[in-house]
Amino acid sequence: MNPIKELDAVALTGDLPAHGLKRGDVGTAVLAHGNGRAFEVEFVGYDGHTVAVLTLERAQVRPLRANDVPHARELASA
Repeated sequence: MNPIKELDAVALTGDLPAHGLKRGDVGTAVLAHGNGRAFEVEFVGYDGHTVAVLTLERAQVRPLRANDVPHARELASA
């Protein structure tokens, strides 16, 4: 499993419906906990506003890969 470091871009491995986030959404690991067992991840819209800052387990995120394709989708209204 590839390591994730602080400030790395990461993708969700599953949906987080309570936060309006879906598998594949990209965030930034802003803080690592317990030698990379969990991370504070910030999700930001293209307009610069923070969508969510969440503590996520390592299994809930993965590093971005060279063969990933950027994707845009509208965030559902709260």
